[in-house]
Amino acid sequence: MSSSLRARVRSRKSRHGTELLCEYVFRPLAQLLVLVLLPLRVPPPAVVLASGAAGLAAAVELGRGHLLVAAALVQLKTVLDNADGQLARLSGRISAFGRYLDSEVDLLVNAALLFALGRYAGAPVVALLAFVVLTAVLSLDFDVERLYQAERGGRGEAMPPADGAATRVLRRIYAVTYGPQDALAERFFERRLRGLPRAARLAYHEGATVQVLANLGMSTQLAVLGLCLAAGRPLAFAWLVLAQVPLLVLLFVRRELLLRGSRYAQQEAV
Repeated sequence: MSSSLRARVRSRKSRHGTELLCEYVFRPLAQLLVLVLLPLRVPPPAVVLASGAAGLAAAVELGRGHLLVAAALVQLKTVLDNADGQLARLSGRISAFGRYLDSEVDLLVNAALLFALGRYAGAPVVALLAFVVLTAVLSLDFDVERLYQAERGGRGEAMPPADGAATRVLRRIYAVTYGPQDALAERFFERRLRGLPRAARLAYHEGATVQVLANLGMSTQLAVLGLCLAAGRPLAFAWLVLAQVPLLVLLFVRRELLLRGSRYAQQEAV
C-alpha cells in the first residue's frame, strides 16, 4: 500500500453513511492541504479557526453583494472544514476541544451566512426558517449515524468528556446549542423502541436513512449554497433547505413502516 493511500485510510472518519460529494471532491482536495500542513505541525484547531474565518468572510461578501467571491469562500471553508479532522487523525491529535470547536464554528458560520442571505435577498424570515431547518437536518445526520453505530456496539455518546478548562467552556456551549437536539433524538427513538427485541431495533436503525442524511451533510449543503450564489440566486438555497422537510418526514414514515413490518413478522413467527 502506498504512503498516500495509507494516509487516506488513516484520515478517514469511521461512519456508515458516505457523503458522496465530500468523499469524491472535498475530501481529496482537503487531503492535499493536509499533506502540506502535516510536516509543519499545524494544530488542527488552527485549521478549524481558518475554516470559520473563510465562512465568516463569505457571509460578509454575500452581504456586500459580491456573490462570486462569497461562493468561492464558501468552498474554501468546506475544504478547510474537511482538512481539520483529517489532520487531527493523521497527526494523532484528536481532541474533545477540536470536536466541540468544529461543531460550534460551523453553527456560527451557518448563522452568519443565512443572516447575510436574508439581508441581501430581503427575506429575513425565510432565511431564519432555513437556518432552523438546516441546523435540524445537520443534527439529525449526526444523531441518526451516532445511534445507528451505538445499536451495533459502537460508541454512541454525543458529548465527549471535557479535558481542560477551555474544553469545558466549549462543552457548555454545545450543551446549550446542540445538546437539546441530541437529547430529543435519543428520547424520541428510545420511546419508539422501548421494550422491543433487538431485531426490531436494528430494523428501525437501518442504513438507508443514515445514507440519505449523510448526503444532506455540511459539505453538500454548502456546495449547493455556492452554486446558488454563483447563479445569482442566493434565496434559492433557503428554499432548497426548506424543501428538505418533506424528505425528512418521508424518511421517518419509512422507518415506522419498517418497524411495523418487523413487529408483524415477529408476531407471525410466535
